[in-house]
Amino acid sequence: MPDAGEWAIVALSLKIGGVAMLATLPVAYAIAWALARGRFPGRVLLDGIVHLPLVLPPVVTGWLLLLAFAPHGPVGRWLLAWFDASVLFRWTGAAIAAGVMALPLMVRAIRLSLEGVDRRLESVARTLGASRWQVFWSVTAPLSLPGVLAGMVLGFARALGEFGATITFVSNVPGETATLPLAIYSALQVPGAEASVVRLAGLSVALSLVALIVSEWLVRRGGRRVHVL
Repeated sequence: MPDAGEWAIVALSLKIGGVAMLATLPVAYAIAWALARGRFPGRVLLDGIVHLPLVLPPVVTGWLLLLAFAPHGPVGRWLLAWFDASVLFRWTGAAIAAGVMALPLMVRAIRLSLEGVDRRLESVARTLGASRWQVFWSVTAPLSLPGVLAGMVLGFARALGEFGATITFVSNVPGETATLPLAIYSALQVPGAEASVVRLAGLSVALSLVALIVSEWLVRRGGRRVHVL
């Protein structure tokens, strides 16, 4: 059984993953909406930038975040000036790195869900006198909800497994940024810590597997719901 220290690592990972997913969700939905419904110059470029974290080495993503959030970086300077705060070597920085890495998966799932919404249903609602916001809340949002939930679960799972960008951006600080992947990496460097590695890896696999199963179930349930409608 995992000891108290290992459960603390799990709790920290869940907190960072949850905050990363929730903070990224509004951005992911806005981008997904723009890509699914928008027709504007630079749409292909926006799509490419959003998906860059999937193809870039995570270390490069972490390095770019470090440049942006360093004390003399554009975002880091602003945080220091307005809030006297920094995200470096903090769990908030780990959540930012996890959110950036999760963003492409969330955008893709939400975009596919939005593209699967029957636009004729929205048109019918408009002809019945509904405003754009009423159409969104009564038709578009409910029909796209399974994809949004699937994107949230996938983003959460990706955040739990984030390693390269996190260790480059906020380092490996026990109790602050040492999530499951970083704790496993640290344990691998310690002679005789094989049992801890096995326990932590088992917990990581279990959490990721549950997230993937839930995501697949949501996608299938959403597909059946759309078919019925």
